[in-house]
Amino acid sequence: MRFLEKRMKDVNEFFNSIIEKPLLTSSLVLIFVTIIVLGLSTKYYLHEFDSFVPQILAEAHGMIFDIAVIGILIFWLNQNGEIRQRIRTYKDEIDDFRLWESEEAAFRTVGNIKRLNRHKIHEINLVNCYLPRTNLNYVNLASSNMNSANISQSTLIESNLENARLNQTNFENSNLNQANLKGAYASGANFKDAFLIKSQFENAFLIKANFNNAFLMEANLQNCYLMGADFENASLYKADLRGAKGLTVEQLSRVKTLYLARFDEEILEQIKTNLPELVGS
Repeated sequence: MRFLEKRMKDVNEFFNSIIEKPLLTSSLVLIFVTIIVLGLSTKYYLHEFDSFVPQILAEAHGMIFDIAVIGILIFWLNQNGEIRQRIRTYKDEIDDFRLWESEEAAFRTVGNIKRLNRHKIHEINLVNCYLPRTNLNYVNLASSNMNSANISQSTLIESNLENARLNQTNFENSNLNQANLKGAYASGANFKDAFLIKSQFENAFLIKANFNNAFLMEANLQNCYLMGADFENASLYKADLRGAKGLTVEQLSRVKTLYLARFDEEILEQIKTNLPELVGS
């Protein structure tokens, strides 16, 4: 009795070891089915070969059709399903790390952002995410919601933040050189001590934004909304502020330099009259 039980256990373990290997299982099934089919077809091969071959060819054409249409379609659907699942996983992980203020959370979130970018996903919910001291160079976050995110001391060189929501976002001491912030909603955003050289802010909403001690050399601020923006000690060398809305001479009186900066004629005359030392230095 014990011998029989042992043998049954061995057989069961052997069977389980086979089914745990999909390739081996498929090969064994193929061999088994082939033996049965060839065995049943032997008399046709020997006695009715000429009439049997056309039927085989007809079935072969049907098999090709199944592979070409059904097989490829199923493969395409499975592949797209897997991609959608991965995208969902990346977004879920960003949600899991939201509000978690740790270095691990920051770097894991950045990794998920870059993976989403590889799948052509750029509109990402990063509200309240913690991302200080991270590398976001060249990432595409166009139209993303990044309100109240902490991205201080980070690098975002040539990153795409066009039409992104950046209200109350913290970019203090970050490097956004040549970044694209066209049409961004950045009211109350903190750009203190940030590098914004040649950055594009055209048509952005920068109401009450903090540019204290920021480097805005050659930055494009055309048609921006700048009501209440703080430019104290900021460098606006060669910056383009034509068409800026809500900009006053009082705001510009505290900047480091306006040398070669471009303004509308009306405000330029006021600057030349009241702040000649900033225009000529």
